[in-house]
Formats: sequence, C-alpha cells, structure tokens
Amino acid sequence: METQVNFFQQALAFVQQPWPWWVAGPLIAYVMFSLLYYGKGFGISTNFKTVCCMLGSCKVSDFFCFNWKDQIWNLMFIAGVVIGGFIASHYLTPDMAVNISPQTVSDLQEIGIANPGASYLPEEIFGAENVWSLRSLVFLLGGGFLVGFGTRYANGCTSGHAISGLSNLQWWSLVAVAGFFIGGLAMTHFILPYLISL
Repeated sequence: METQVNFFQQALAFVQQPWPWWVAGPLIAYVMFSLLYYGKGFGISTNFKTVCCMLGSCKVSDFFCFNWKDQIWNLMFIAGVVIGGFIASHYLTPDMAVNISPQTVSDLQEIGIANPGASYLPEEIFGAENVWSLRSLVFLLGGGFLVGFGTRYANGCTSGHAISGLSNLQWWSLVAVAGFFIGGLAMTHFILPYLISL
C-alpha cells in the first residue's frame, strides 16, 4: 500500500511540473501528422463558426452553411481544453505564481504592475475590484473585439495558422504568423505601457 501511495505522489509531482520541450514538441508534431494524414485542419477559432452553424446561422449568412458534423472532433478538442484547464488549475497547480525572468519583473514594475508573476493575471487589470475600470474595459472589450476581428480577417487564429497552417506549408499562414509576432512586439513595447498608465 505504501508503495502505491509513493507511486501516486511521484506521478502527481511529475504532472505538476511544466513538460519539457522534448516531450511537448514531439506530441504536437504527432498530433499534426495525424491531422494531415486524415485530412483535417486544426484551429480553435473554427469552433465558433461550427457553433454558429449548429445554432442556425446559415439562415442568415451562407458563410455558416456547411456540414458542422464534420467538426465534432474539433468541438471535443475544445471540451478537452476546458476540462483539462479546470483540472490543471484546481488539482495540478500547487502555486499560482508564474516563474518569469527578473528583467521582465523589473520591466512590468516600471509600467505599474506591483507584483509581476504573483499570479497568472495582474490584479491591476483583472482583479475583481478593478475589472470595471476604464483600463480593464479597454483590455477586455477592445482586446476581445480585436481578437474576433483579427481571427476572421486572417481566416484563422494563432493555433490554426502557426501550428496547422505552417505544418501544411501554407504561405498565408507564414504571413499571418509574422503579423502575430509583429503585433505582439508592438503591443508589448509600445501599447501596453500606455494602457497600463490609464
């Protein structure tokens, strides 16, 4: 019995650690190879289109007219993401602190984040008492709109283009990924410091 307890304790300690790249990378490659083999394309944002089709949006727009049952596997993936995220955050995360570099901590403190890395989301923006502030509304509503608009305009999201599209050697995915990185750098170095100061 004691051996079993020790085994489960060791297994729990293992899954509570971030997986190294040499485990996660080949797993992602295996999933992408399987999708290519079966002629499937992976993307999180596709599920929004699928759900809209399921709810009858094809009566409003031809864009939503397709056989949504072909995308059930992708909906199951999203369900797995939600369930897995819940399990990981409630049972496999011993500490909500994020291990970030000292330079990043210093940079974030300079723009007004008091305790960078203390949790996944900074309290100055996403804390319950700050969520209705102008700054948080700009982040949540403005960011949500830009993500939705950008995903539709780019015909896919970061996972669709960066993982699936690049695996398929699609040049427009390469253009989209370059745009993601440029936008991320611009946000980090120019826009975020201004928004934090609001």
